[in-house]
Amino acid sequence: MPSLINLHGIPNCTTVKKARAWLAQHRYEVDFHDYKKKPLTPEQISAWEANVGWETLLKKTGTTWRALPDELKTELSRDKVLHLLHEHPNLIRRPIAELSDGRILAGFVESQYLAAFQPKD
Repeated sequence: MPSLINLHGIPNCTTVKKARAWLAQHRYEVDFHDYKKKPLTPEQISAWEANVGWETLLKKTGTTWRALPDELKTELSRDKVLHLLHEHPNLIRRPIAELSDGRILAGFVESQYLAAFQPKD
């Protein structure tokens, strides 16, 4: 059972707050990485994409996606999306949880967290 979770996101994001609260409630130690303060590397983003796929990693529901020029939002490919995610980290579904066994969770869905973690309480 993992005890230290590497969590990546933006601290003021509502979904990140929910994930952090859930992990704290279930007594998981979290190493939080604010990628606004310390940018992600292309290698980190590529590793996440290899685990969950670019379609899952790309967040199309926020203002950053809506503000992109239409030409950037069409004919999406893995390489194009990876470049967009590096250039606009707000497009990354938040939070990203890196589990000790190598699994990656993108976003916070309580049922997925329940399946991934054995709650300690």
